[in-house]
Amino acid sequence: MKRVQSGENKLRPTPTDADRGAIFDESAKKDDEVFRMAVADLNLNNEILETEKITVSVEFVDGNNPFQAVQEACELMNRGILALVSSISCMSAGSLQSLADAMHIPHLFIQRAPAGTPRSSCPPTSRAQPDDYTLFVRPPVYLNDVIFQVVMEYTWQKFIIFYDTDYDIRGIENFLDQTSQQGMDVSLQKVESNINMMITGMFRTMRVEELHRYRDTLRRAVLFMSPATAKAFITEVVETNLVAFDCHWIIINEEISDMDVQELVMKSIGRLTLVRQTFPFPQNTSQRCVRNNHRINTSLCDPKDPKAQMLEITNRYIYDTVLLLANTFHRKLEDRKWHSMASLSCIRKGSKPWQGGKSMLDTVKKGGVSGLTSLLEFNDNGSNPNIYFEILGTNYGEDRGRGVSRLATWDPIHGLNGTLTDRKLENNMRGVVLRVVTVLEEPFVMVSENVLGKPKKYQGFSIDVLDALANYLGFKYEIYVAPDHKYGSQQADGTWNGLIGELVFKRADVGLSALTITPERESVVDFTTRYMDYSVGVLLRKAERTVDMFACLAPFDLSLWACIAGTVLLVGTLVYLLNWLNPPRLPMGSVSSTTLYNSMWFVYGSFVQQGGEVPYTTLATRMMMGVWWLFALIVISSYTANLAAFLTISRIENSIQSLQDLAKQTDLPYGTVLDSAVYDQVRSKSMNPFERDPMYSQMWRMINRTGGAENNVEESKEGIRKVKYGRFAFVWDAAVLEYVAINDEDCSLYTVSNNVADRGYGIAMQHGSPYRDIFSQRILELQQNGDMDILKLKWWPRDSPCDLYSPVGTRKSGSALDIHSFAGVFFVLAAGVVLSCLIATVETWWTRRKGSRVPSKEDDKEIDLEHLHHRVNSLCTEDESPHKQFSTSSIDLTPLDMDSLPAARQALEQISDFRNTHITTTTFIPEQIQTLSRSLSAKAAAGFAFGAVQDHRTGGPFRQRAPNGGFFRSPVKTMSSIPYQPTPAPNFSYGNDPDRGTSI
Repeated sequence: MKRVQSGENKLRPTPTDADRGAIFDESAKKDDEVFRMAVADLNLNNEILETEKITVSVEFVDGNNPFQAVQEACELMNRGILALVSSISCMSAGSLQSLADAMHIPHLFIQRAPAGTPRSSCPPTSRAQPDDYTLFVRPPVYLNDVIFQVVMEYTWQKFIIFYDTDYDIRGIENFLDQTSQQGMDVSLQKVESNINMMITGMFRTMRVEELHRYRDTLRRAVLFMSPATAKAFITEVVETNLVAFDCHWIIINEEISDMDVQELVMKSIGRLTLVRQTFPFPQNTSQRCVRNNHRINTSLCDPKDPKAQMLEITNRYIYDTVLLLANTFHRKLEDRKWHSMASLSCIRKGSKPWQGGKSMLDTVKKGGVSGLTSLLEFNDNGSNPNIYFEILGTNYGEDRGRGVSRLATWDPIHGLNGTLTDRKLENNMRGVVLRVVTVLEEPFVMVSENVLGKPKKYQGFSIDVLDALANYLGFKYEIYVAPDHKYGSQQADGTWNGLIGELVFKRADVGLSALTITPERESVVDFTTRYMDYSVGVLLRKAERTVDMFACLAPFDLSLWACIAGTVLLVGTLVYLLNWLNPPRLPMGSVSSTTLYNSMWFVYGSFVQQGGEVPYTTLATRMMMGVWWLFALIVISSYTANLAAFLTISRIENSIQSLQDLAKQTDLPYGTVLDSAVYDQVRSKSMNPFERDPMYSQMWRMINRTGGAENNVEESKEGIRKVKYGRFAFVWDAAVLEYVAINDEDCSLYTVSNNVADRGYGIAMQHGSPYRDIFSQRILELQQNGDMDILKLKWWPRDSPCDLYSPVGTRKSGSALDIHSFAGVFFVLAAGVVLSCLIATVETWWTRRKGSRVPSKEDDKEIDLEHLHHRVNSLCTEDESPHKQFSTSSIDLTPLDMDSLPAARQALEQISDFRNTHITTTTFIPEQIQTLSRSLSAKAAAGFAFGAVQDHRTGGPFRQRAPNGGFFRSPVKTMSSIPYQPTPAPNFSYGNDPDRGTSI
């Protein structure tokens, strides 16, 4: 450092001359100017100094070189001085303090902070003693107490402290201890001299997430730095969008001038609070430059004077120090206790201190003056207790030319005088008109009314949320659509387009739509808290419902149906074989037989639970049929149960049910909106090595095919249209796709979504908007009281007629079945009717053809039962008739008789029970049975023994029951009596078995 020496009126100290030595920092040129101005004013004041004059000796030293300061002080003492005045830093002040104590020279120390930074308390050189010769003109450092009181009033819990390179961080140790005890989260950061390089380095080294957290930290900050550094720092962070309009910064420094306040307010945004030292002025303007018996220079005491406005605090204290020493010198002369000053040598060994130093020190302590610093006086510790701080502040807002007002004051005795609140915005925003930019996206924002010549009206879920906020906060808004109809993405030159670009370029205050919160977007705009969760979904077209004519056959597989049909044939054949090996005994007159055809028909009838006509009496056949009926019961029951499930539940086969299914297949093309948030998310999760996901990697290969132009669209409406009318899957916001599927007229769309909500929809604002926090708070209130859920149900109802998640066009369970479900049943019925008609036609044709080739038999004829009764009665009542010779006892004809007549076996038609006679008459219809009739007549005539039975014959006509309703069908044309002729009696082993014969 260059050493500068100045001054140097070297008058010999006489009773009428007072020499004062001064040591200033070499950067404090203004201190020297004010020092000499004060001496000149006092030398012109005859009331204080009548004939005395003040002489000065000033030396400039390097404030960081204590050895130089001591050397210059010794030279001043050598010349003879009454007091030593120093305006220097703490490093050199300690050496001067030791020298003054040794030489008994009163030392008035004015602490000077380097480069205008806030002061830190000087470390004590020794234990404080009452006879210390150093007096501290500037009051102790109270910055820790003031800033702690301000932070507590603002109720800050988290903030960051910035300090410049010249500030001694040890000065806020007590403040950090107090905040730690209060549980506050406080960060520290040093501001380098090259601020631009520091900010650029942060952008280069920090990731987006870290930069976002850092920006949130900057919303509350305390600056311990010089006004010049604070101006440069605020300018840099504002230009780089590191701070927002909702930030609140506190700048604390005793050395803040009015001009500095205006410049800081102009450069800052958000809210600014300034804490500086102030000096009370008399309310009467005429008394501002008059202090007791001394008139201060007008250029120093008039607040409107430019020179007075540029005064530093050390300048003020230097002026008052000179005034105090002049009054002390005057009192010493009046007390006539003047001690002549001898030349002092601090270099020579054994040098004695000044004998009048103690008296001079006491006189200075007892004195006090009113000057530019209001009142300058000292307490017993040698410090000045009089200090006042004022707290200035601005309101939140975007207007950089906003006014500054005094919020409170502070002093060591009374503490804080005033109220400080950090209320950013009131709930009442009436009168505020916000300009809202949007992008049309169903159901978030839609045009509800578009009348020519009138502003468009909008509706949607996001509009409902905005209206809820507007009704509560009281603001109004104007809405318009982004010119390019895009949400916004960063371009190659670093700028943003779309909705985000409107906010970045400050053409809109609020951005509202189906806008997702992403780190890239949050780096340039601010978002409120999410008002709805977001997840990626896929919109697909449901499979076409094909008309299955044979849906009734669906419960069983084709192979099972084939097995059942084969089983029917097999069991029918087995039943026939079992009856053929062991023929059953059939009742006489039965028309049933155990042919293969009848066996098959019986097995089929029992399978469909319709019964059969052939009675099987053998044990083997009954065992077979029992097992078959059990088999049929199980099969039919299983078919019935499974048929109900098939007709009410649609099975989903080969359908996409998740994002994983979509990513694994390549047959169905899919894509999203180009350069959208979904597009960026898929790309990030497929290419970022820290969050790479195999599923998203597969999706990215499909989406990015041919550079993304093949499968991606420009707008979401285009993607939805491709899904509905083409073969395509659209990847987009799940909420938007669900709304589209719900409101589809044909219910032909369904959605597949990822249930993990890793993002959300938010309201975007300009970076640093003062409305962000109050919007977020109100959104949380809407979510907490359930109003947000009510708004959601308006656009995503739970009772939708369409099934959002079924890949086929099915209705909800419980609805009526349509004709498609039973078309196969009607088809089978129609086929059976057609086949029956065809068979009937063939049979008719065959019968007629056979009748033309064979002599015709007598046609069947319906016979009146009364006529039959008359003829039978006549047979029984004629006296000469051979029939009278046998009794009414039963005549048994065994099956052997029947078997001997082939035509008779096939011609039994009906058995009639004649009441009151117990006679059963069997009518043999074909003409071939006449042989048997003649045989019976011969037996009756010969008195064939039929067994002893009681005669139940009565004389009246016979009565009968006609099971067919009253008519017998018979091939005979006329009814004749049956002549019974005697025949040889065969040997029947079972002739009396009532089950094996026919009784007459």
